[in-house]
Amino acid sequence: MQGFRQKPKKNSSLATEHEDQVALFQWLGLTYPEVAVFAIPNGGKRNLLVAAKLKLEGVKAGVPDIFVAEPCGAAHGLFIELKRERGGSVSDNQKRWRALLLERGYQVAICHGLKAAQEIISGYLDGAN
Repeated sequence: MQGFRQKPKKNSSLATEHEDQVALFQWLGLTYPEVAVFAIPNGGKRNLLVAAKLKLEGVKAGVPDIFVAEPCGAAHGLFIELKRERGGSVSDNQKRWRALLLERGYQVAICHGLKAAQEIISGYLDGAN
């Protein structure tokens, strides 16, 4: 799986969340090319005008980063909140969204790093077959 990780920034031995997510989608494209999966770009710093427009369009703080739009067993789909391998706390908004989505029949995982996300997705999708 190492081939899917981008080189970390020089000042850190850990990949950033962005680097892990890029590597994850590269891996998904090769490993599960037929799976309906997409990123939800709610995070990141934006200028005030763009942030205000996105909020009016329905962007919600705390919504997970990734959605695997494949039902499996009783779950309607899998949401993933991707964090760095070490560090990266879960916000109160993220906790609220996790609870809300679980109540509605979705599986939700907080994954710290690329490997954790790959394991969760593989376990989820392999259970669908």
